[in-house]
Amino acid sequence: MIIGIPKETHPEEKRIPFLPSSVERLSKKGAQILVEAGLGKTLGIPDADYQEAGASIDGRQSVLGKADLVLRLRKPPAEEVALLKKGAIHISFLDPFNEKALVEALAKAGISAISMEMIPRTTRAQKMDALSSQANLAGYVSVVLAADRLPKIFPMLMTPAGTISPARVFIIGAGVAGLQAIATAKRLGARVEAFDTRPVVKEQVQSLGAKFVEIDLGDTGQTEGGYAKQLTPEQLEKQRQGMAKVCSQSDIVITTAQLFGRRAPVVLTKDMVAEMQPGTIVVDMAVESGGNVEGSKVNEEVVTVNSVRIIGLANLPGRVAAHASQVYSANLHNLLEEYWDKDSKMFNLSLEDEIIKGCLVTHGGKIVNPILIRK
Repeated sequence: MIIGIPKETHPEEKRIPFLPSSVERLSKKGAQILVEAGLGKTLGIPDADYQEAGASIDGRQSVLGKADLVLRLRKPPAEEVALLKKGAIHISFLDPFNEKALVEALAKAGISAISMEMIPRTTRAQKMDALSSQANLAGYVSVVLAADRLPKIFPMLMTPAGTISPARVFIIGAGVAGLQAIATAKRLGARVEAFDTRPVVKEQVQSLGAKFVEIDLGDTGQTEGGYAKQLTPEQLEKQRQGMAKVCSQSDIVITTAQLFGRRAPVVLTKDMVAEMQPGTIVVDMAVESGGNVEGSKVNEEVVTVNSVRIIGLANLPGRVAAHASQVYSANLHNLLEEYWDKDSKMFNLSLEDEIIKGCLVTHGGKIVNPILIRK
């Protein structure tokens, strides 16, 4: 089996899909690996490191055309689908809910496409869960960005000139990204409060040293996959009212609320932002999926009339590209290793396996994922 790994082409992407260490482990299992020249350039990794690990270096079209299995980070450009070998397996983030035309093109081309967003959140699949590994790093980055822009320090400080109070940080959403944001803010010495629509995460929030903000929304909970359920308009309004006071007292507000496969809910309105203290930093981590903050813009920092700064920077994991690439490479390797057949030295696409059924989007010329078919 030939495994092809092309470079990422997005102009602002520094992450790479596969590291030489993962190449070496696959090579030892009998895989033939083709790497596009310059794959690791953004991280300062020379082609020689990949060759030493057991890969061959080739041009882009050759890598895509020869590969039986293609590994990427981002979704493929539409024009490159035709370059893939018919029947090949393609693994990357695909954004399948918003990229219907791309998914249909992959199906039509006879590609078996695995979407890394669709890896089930189960114990067995945890080591392959790239969505969580990237979100974890994004949570860390969100706090660092906010701390850099806040004209205050995070910890309490006793000085001869008096006591400096700790910064107050409010995290909205206690999923993977939110929990990492809580932990990072606490390590920096801030006073941290957090809210989530799922009461089940209260204990996790408190275990990290943060205060859990109680807002009675009635029946909420989470999906089987561990994601927050969509709230009704009435519940959303009650949530906003309950958070308004906390927001007005905070120095930093970080929103992480996302719904799997749907537009992110607006949890902070312009009226709520207007009530915040001048100089408050707001980080909208959901800006790429619609945004949690009314007025946030992708890849912009908006300063409001009352001097609140709304940060809507995209690709937060890409700001720590070395470690983001490390964990993504490990996620891909773990996925391949789970289904690697030692005898045939091939990736076995086990169609009846629960993990494969969850993340396989197209196969045999059709869209096969039940979630996408329902939509």
